[in-house]
Amino acid sequence: MGRGPLRGGTLLANVRGMHDLGAPMTGSGGHATPVTERPPQSPRSKLSRWFDSWMRSLGMALVLFLIIRTFLIEAFQIPSGSMERTLLAGDFLFVNKAVYGAQIPGTRARLPAFETPRRGDVIVFGYPKNPELNYVKRVIGTPGDTVEMRAGRVRVNGQLLAEPYVQGADPSRDLTDPEFNWQRSYFVGWAEDPLRLRPTRDNWGPLAVPEGKYFVLGDNRDNSADSRYWGFVDAMAVKGRPWVVYFSYDREAHDALPWLTDIRWHRLGSIIH
Repeated sequence: MGRGPLRGGTLLANVRGMHDLGAPMTGSGGHATPVTERPPQSPRSKLSRWFDSWMRSLGMALVLFLIIRTFLIEAFQIPSGSMERTLLAGDFLFVNKAVYGAQIPGTRARLPAFETPRRGDVIVFGYPKNPELNYVKRVIGTPGDTVEMRAGRVRVNGQLLAEPYVQGADPSRDLTDPEFNWQRSYFVGWAEDPLRLRPTRDNWGPLAVPEGKYFVLGDNRDNSADSRYWGFVDAMAVKGRPWVVYFSYDREAHDALPWLTDIRWHRLGSIIH
């Protein structure tokens, strides 16, 4: 059969004779080959496909959450007042773990860091006496620094440190403590001043900060267990830098539901410095 232009009559006849795809055409002698219909799916089959899809989505979300939590951002909460006024008991924080290089779980290796902790940074770290506990303090001395305190005022490398974030000290309660004795191994020029052998809360040092270590203090100096008591923080123990307060409530409130009725709205979203 040769090729030629389509005839209008033939085309019209074909359209009029079409009722459904796969059904035989009436008004002609031929029959169209019917298309094999798929058997209807059972309700159980549809439910199974939905469940598999939901589980895959949940699994991907869980993997993404673990990656973010391990290497990028993790949530922490403040249980005490050792960092007042900067951080309050009842603050919930997002901590940037990538900035100092997140630790790879199960190893001592870390991802490349964007920077190292600097003097004045607020950091989260594993408590030296129990790494399972997380502490938050402010870096006062970095590796190679010499730090000391006189009458509650901090000096770094002989220079008075400006600390507008510090909650006022009470000099009338400047007590000594056996926990301060660790400082003796790090005194600089202690033989020239025997009084330094009895360090107190507000008078100690100067101390030399070793390589790979940091000296940290709480902003609420009268109510903070920090490097004065238990020593330096190892660089490998640093977990990240607090970034923002995403929720806060008054833990001292005596309401039945303080996390609902005593929210500190003015602190939500505040950046931590």
